[in-house]
Amino acid sequence: MQAQPGLPAQHTGESQRTFVRGLGLFDSVMIVVGVMIGSGIFIVPAEMAREIGSPGWLVMSWVFAGALTVTGALCYGELAAMMPDAGGMYVYLREAYSPLWGFLYGWTLFTVIQTGTIAAVAIACARFAGLFFPFISEANYIWGPVRVSQHYAVSLSTTQVAAVFIIALIGFTNSRGLHYGKFVQNFLTIIKTAALFGLILLGFTIGRNAAAIQSNFTHFWSATFPVTKEPFNVATPLGLLIVICVSQTGALFSADSWHDITFAGSEVRNARRTLPLSLGMGTAIVIIMYVLANLAYLLVLPLTQIQNAPSDRVGSLMMEKLFPAVGGLAMAAAIICSTMGTVNALTLAGARAFYAMARDRLFLPGAARLNKAHVPGFALLIQGLWSVFLVLPRTYDPVTGQYGNLYSNLLDYVISAALIFYILTIAGIIRLRFKRPEAERPYRVVAYPWLPLFYIVGALTIVICLFTYRVETTWPGLMIVAVGIPIYFLLRKGASQPTPR
Repeated sequence: MQAQPGLPAQHTGESQRTFVRGLGLFDSVMIVVGVMIGSGIFIVPAEMAREIGSPGWLVMSWVFAGALTVTGALCYGELAAMMPDAGGMYVYLREAYSPLWGFLYGWTLFTVIQTGTIAAVAIACARFAGLFFPFISEANYIWGPVRVSQHYAVSLSTTQVAAVFIIALIGFTNSRGLHYGKFVQNFLTIIKTAALFGLILLGFTIGRNAAAIQSNFTHFWSATFPVTKEPFNVATPLGLLIVICVSQTGALFSADSWHDITFAGSEVRNARRTLPLSLGMGTAIVIIMYVLANLAYLLVLPLTQIQNAPSDRVGSLMMEKLFPAVGGLAMAAAIICSTMGTVNALTLAGARAFYAMARDRLFLPGAARLNKAHVPGFALLIQGLWSVFLVLPRTYDPVTGQYGNLYSNLLDYVISAALIFYILTIAGIIRLRFKRPEAERPYRVVAYPWLPLFYIVGALTIVICLFTYRVETTWPGLMIVAVGIPIYFLLRKGASQPTPR
């Protein structure tokens, strides 16, 4: 049998194993919805409310983030239908620009975006599990923090152990075959969607608070909590635009990873039709629920209570107001299911991107093979191991003496860089229209080129504001990406250029 393009000759035998197309439209939508809804919608509104200081503009920030997300999904549909193979954005950037751009995205995806998010969400899941099992606590150490420098340490608390267990269990389940990962995803996504819908329904019905409605909706567009820490005045149109753009990091992070289904394109039935549909349907469902959830918060809680929610847990605070005895625990149980579903979707999808990179000799060779269950078992293993590693390091603030988590910093650093990759990918649609006009496009983005241009302009505005007013958490992200450049050339040295597919 002839070796496939980009695959080392010694792996020809294993290449006889192929992906199983076991994901239908419902499964694909469940992955899109499941990877988007995590813990963010229950927490992020508190920080956004502090930054914006206005009920109306808080809602509009989510509407704007939602418009960008759905626009991005509709645009990605053209690329997904055109190249319905494993790899997603890695493949799109490779084909639109060059293998270097594909690798830089894949490098950032592996080092921070996918694995860092898996680590972060697993820790969030473990923290909420601690409400049911008190021995799971960040203060309960198996070994205490060991300082490795002035600002960094390594530790192992029972919360970290629980997070490692979650990552390992979900990684193992997915290694057993697509049908296992699909079942877990569908089950958890149905539960989390029902829980979020229930939260919204309660807010719009029995939870309506006359005092909150009077406070929030009488002065819907007024900033009642001035943002004094920012170097701009939110009372001016320019200042308001800047603060909305800066606050988008929380909303966009809560709605991120919607494109992960494209990583598993080779396992989707009728992929040229299913992928665009699942992207559009899944993102629309989540964004509508996110906007409604914020309105539900405003119907139950005055803005000042949202801004000062304990540990930013707005969802828990709302449920405790409605059901003082069990509301907090009910919300915790919902978030545990939600975060586990997110970890499962991230785990399932991410390994397929690293498989595609390995096929082009831009990742560890073992990741280019499928195991007996027809899934990239080695890629799942490496992804899981790096995610576990990111759970262990801690940051240390010598001024306050408090410890944080390294992945939290890394995720802050890379949000702006991830937006740049999104912009490049959307721009790639326009580039490919000229570069490969003859290519089959079963789905073409509506309102071309205005819809892609809307996304590019909107996302670029956010990026410019972030690089101007969030210097400490944006420029380091570019450094993470830049480190991938010499690594790319080291990997390519002595290897033939992969044949575009």
